[in-house]
Amino acid sequence: MQEKAIEIRLPDKIYFRIGEVSEYTGIKPYVLRYWESEFGEIEPIRRKSQRLYDRDTIYTIIKIKNMLYEQNYTIAGAKKKLKEEFTSDDSKSDDQHLIEELLTELKSLKDLLG
Repeated sequence: MQEKAIEIRLPDKIYFRIGEVSEYTGIKPYVLRYWESEFGEIEPIRRKSQRLYDRDTIYTIIKIKNMLYEQNYTIAGAKKKLKEEFTSDDSKSDDQHLIEELLTELKSLKDLLG
């Protein structure tokens, strides 16, 4: 997507603390914590009372920031748009899974016949 074209340079780590995410995205930690309560797509891992965010979550945060601050979505509108995107992504992966199963079956049939 276009949001990944805006990709920020993240260090070669798996998880990032809330302060680091705040620094990379330009969003204050209290706003990130609030967004967690509003957007189900933001689910950091909690270890020893620390929030740890993965890269996909950071990209989702950037996408939300873009929707709210650049495209002037309301929080409700951004939630709806994200839900639509995640639903379409899920259905695409389901379709891909089905296609892979069909291809496997066709190859096995070809082997049986040929």
